[in-house]
Amino acid sequence: MKTDIEIAQETKMLHIRDIAAKLDITEDELEFYGKYKAKLSDGLWERVKDNKDGRLVLVTAINPTPAGEGKTTTTVGIGEAMAKLGKKAAIALREPSLGPCFGIKGGAAGGGYAQVVPMEDLNLHFTGDFHAITSANNLLAAMLDNHIQQGNALRIDTNQVVWKRCVDMNDRVLRNIVTGLGRPADGVVREDHFIITVASEIMAILCLAENIKDLKERLGKIIVAYNYDGEPVTASQLNATGAMAALLKDAIKPNLIQTVENTPAFVHGGPFANIAHGCNSVRATKTALKLADYVITEAGFGADLGAEKFLDIKCRMAGLKPDAAVLVATVRALKYNGGVPKTELGKENIAALETGIANLGKHIENIAKYNIPCVVALNRFVTDTDKELAFVKKYCEENGCEFAISEVWEHGGDGGRKLAEKIIKTIETKESHYVPIYSTELPVKEKIEIIAKEIYGADGVTYDAAAESAIERIEKLGYKNLPVCMAKNQYSLSDDAKKLGRPSGFKINIREIYVSAGAGFIVAITGTVMTMPGLPLHPAAERIDVNENGLITGLS
Repeated sequence: MKTDIEIAQETKMLHIRDIAAKLDITEDELEFYGKYKAKLSDGLWERVKDNKDGRLVLVTAINPTPAGEGKTTTTVGIGEAMAKLGKKAAIALREPSLGPCFGIKGGAAGGGYAQVVPMEDLNLHFTGDFHAITSANNLLAAMLDNHIQQGNALRIDTNQVVWKRCVDMNDRVLRNIVTGLGRPADGVVREDHFIITVASEIMAILCLAENIKDLKERLGKIIVAYNYDGEPVTASQLNATGAMAALLKDAIKPNLIQTVENTPAFVHGGPFANIAHGCNSVRATKTALKLADYVITEAGFGADLGAEKFLDIKCRMAGLKPDAAVLVATVRALKYNGGVPKTELGKENIAALETGIANLGKHIENIAKYNIPCVVALNRFVTDTDKELAFVKKYCEENGCEFAISEVWEHGGDGGRKLAEKIIKTIETKESHYVPIYSTELPVKEKIEIIAKEIYGADGVTYDAAAESAIERIEKLGYKNLPVCMAKNQYSLSDDAKKLGRPSGFKINIREIYVSAGAGFIVAITGTVMTMPGLPLHPAAERIDVNENGLITGLS
């Protein structure tokens, strides 16, 4: 069986101008990055901004497991299948981060015959967007420390510096560091921290900004520290806004590539869903909607994280209204949620399926809370038995949810025809009445508790003392009417990664809260979630290589 990278490297890609032509994008509206990648010009948006929007389909999933669910693969496959059915379709994805690519998760280009290409470029440096974001983030950090060193006119309290440096790599030793060691000219000695680039507020800002003007306004609002009076100090006060925007002037433009079946794919931005809002850029999604009849997008991890943030943050801010949601699951993952070890997932086990399917049931309920029609896509594996497939199908139908089997990994668009047909029929026969699950006018704690109780199924919420104090400060400073971005582990509906299935009788613990004023949301960190991941015992980097001809191997 061919690997994902072998399939990608054997793909006959079309020149990106030919992919663009499928969406009526002219060559003059492209900024080429070689033959197979391009950025979309600002002029394109000005030409199409008054076009009627196409249909927006959100792809989400159950909680991820080591068994694999294939959410991105399914997203790509649906787009390919729509094209096979003669629809003018486009896919809107996030860019992969180098951290998980070299860590444990692998790349994020889809898989098999449902992936985007050039796969190696996408998973590595792509068009340099993440490097630009990293540079802008660290420029702000450098200007902050320089201001403190050069007299500290803003009276910044060095014990209340909240802006962190970033790097797009899993590097646990950078989580907590000390800067300014050495001579007095080397800076003020203080504790500092690194986060991964995809957790940077600048990543969130880039993905939510409508244009350069909006980008600059958001960048200027970033809170970098507090002064001795407890007042916020912003990037604008450090005169850093213009320089950061200059670094991001190309990164804010959406990228266009293609799938292995030459379906157009907008790939732009990449905030993590467990520690950020987990969606691709507003600009990419909105541009795709003006050019295609159907836009298939995804949100990171399960519906408790990515979908919740897509619906409560991105759609609310951008004025988007999804027409349907696709919930991806596998028999293997449901059995894992039912207590079956990874080594035993290939064996039929209806009893475990009966237990583990409660996880799927909770995510079906979650989508229903937003009044959006839902289709369950069961990503089929060769070990799935007819009895197991029939059980899942019956469960979905009994819970008022459409169901279709997906075989896009093996068969590409042809393997997703039935799923695509089901999505189209659902959109045509079931009207979406999307509404966010909470009002931003509610108190901060009430918004958090609605998410915890309604989406996670928690009994309540507890707050560490530091979080309590932070909420008081947030409300006092006038940020209480922002939506909440929950940072939670992705493996469980709870904040304990070991509680699989549909846990009950638990409370969510909030250990830290802060304002991302530029992004426009409040971040609430739960449990033991970290904004700088570490590498596993045997990272994927150990398997990645390049030969003397420049051919990369080991990427997945």
